[in-house]
Amino acid sequence: MHGDASPFFIGPHRFDAPDDDVGPTLDRRYDMRPLPGEKVLGRHRLLVAGYLLGPTETRRGWQLPGPVSVTVTDQRICWVGTGSQLSLVADDTSRARLAGRLTGLMTGQIRWQWPSRLELPRTDPAQLMIVCDALRTIQQPALALGGSPGEVIALARQVRRAVAMFRLTRPQLVDLSAQERDVLLLRAGPALLAGETRITLPGSLPVEFRSRDDYYRSGPEPTSWDGFAGGAASGRW
Repeated sequence: MHGDASPFFIGPHRFDAPDDDVGPTLDRRYDMRPLPGEKVLGRHRLLVAGYLLGPTETRRGWQLPGPVSVTVTDQRICWVGTGSQLSLVADDTSRARLAGRLTGLMTGQIRWQWPSRLELPRTDPAQLMIVCDALRTIQQPALALGGSPGEVIALARQVRRAVAMFRLTRPQLVDLSAQERDVLLLRAGPALLAGETRITLPGSLPVEFRSRDDYYRSGPEPTSWDGFAGGAASGRW
């Protein structure tokens, strides 16, 4: 699948597409390698988790126990972790871990075509949720990045501006109305968040779940992950 294609097929609980070939590539130091012409805007160390949002509940599908390296560019956000173990979360009280330890690298990304909004829930530690719309369902996959309040707020501003500029400068990828363009022009500015907890991002392109079962599954099921790096939306082992 080409990186700019739509829809983008993902697994909703892991927020990934393990058979895709457009995921992030790494250099010898295991840092994300930018594509030709891609500009790195910032690097962070943050906690990462995947969520599936519904109209009446927020379900955490997976999380990593320690901070990962997060890179923000003018085209996407990527994360890279090493030598850890994925925790699949069935609900708020019950957890099941994959048997054994997963070795090697874990990587993932969200391209700036996808997010429909950003959310800053009141949590400890502070958290930024990058939320995408999905076809044929009201459930929304989201990637959560957690850290100190100052760093999370700075990341939210960075992502907000990067998404807006990406969509404003690529009319061949994103068809914007005049009203959507005006909103993105505001989002691309340097203004502070001023207490905002939800930031809409007009012009998003939806993702689509990889399997019909994913539309009806009530909780995540442990799944073996293989491979080195990649994934269409976030997370491939």
